[in-house]
Amino acid sequence: MTGARAMQDVIDRAHVVAAEAMVPRHRERALLGIVWALAAVLFVAVGHDLGFSLPRLFAGLLRLGHLFALAWPPTADGQALVIVIALGQTVAMAFLATILVVAFALPLGILGARTIVAQPIFHFAVRRAFDIGRSVPAMVWAIILVAAFGLGPRVGVTAIVLSETPHIAKLFAETMENHKRGIIESLQATGASRLQTLRYGLIPQVLPLMIGMTLLLFESNIRAAAALGLVGAGGIGVLLDNRIQMLQLNQVAWIIILFVLLVLAIDIASQTLRRRLIKS
Repeated sequence: MTGARAMQDVIDRAHVVAAEAMVPRHRERALLGIVWALAAVLFVAVGHDLGFSLPRLFAGLLRLGHLFALAWPPTADGQALVIVIALGQTVAMAFLATILVVAFALPLGILGARTIVAQPIFHFAVRRAFDIGRSVPAMVWAIILVAAFGLGPRVGVTAIVLSETPHIAKLFAETMENHKRGIIESLQATGASRLQTLRYGLIPQVLPLMIGMTLLLFESNIRAAAALGLVGAGGIGVLLDNRIQMLQLNQVAWIIILFVLLVLAIDIASQTLRRRLIKS
């Protein structure tokens, strides 16, 4: 009897749920329609304010197609060595900037990790400093530094370091906060010092993730170094900007193709290395 009663209760509840599902929800549908209509109006208004329109889009696509036609076929015009050297300078800028960012971000990340420095006011101040530092993009730093110190790759490296150090420090701090507490507590129970706990308990857990973040940072810095060159901060961007201004579009296309192949090769190598580190 108990089993039959329980089954009947399940059936009764199913009927109630089915009946509620069949009730028309006109109010909810009307509200949803209003929300979608407002979203569409907002989308159109924002697009109009920013200058987006179908005629402008079609005109831009036609001009873009004309530029592609002028840039074909891509050729180095005897400047292959100069272009390769500029690409190498971009990679060198990204590599040096990545090393400096990690060197500065690691101690800052330790200071910003709540599980290591538990003082709440200090933790709050450090994290807000990270947020303030992350709010200024590398391009803005590059424009300021070029105006202050002149052109050159050192300006690009400095701009990337100033922009990325707070960002990576925050990621390092969050990684250290999300470690497994069991190993740390076991070491503390054996009387290990704070430095020994960090060395043998925390670092082995977070090191693979931090190396993966560093590789991603290097990939990002390759693209950032190329973009910063457009404002005179060294690398392939300077050469690319020069060729665009001289309307040497064949060389522009050749530079872009080489840069894309370089980025793809670095991304594939970095992705393979990250997978091995995470699995280990």
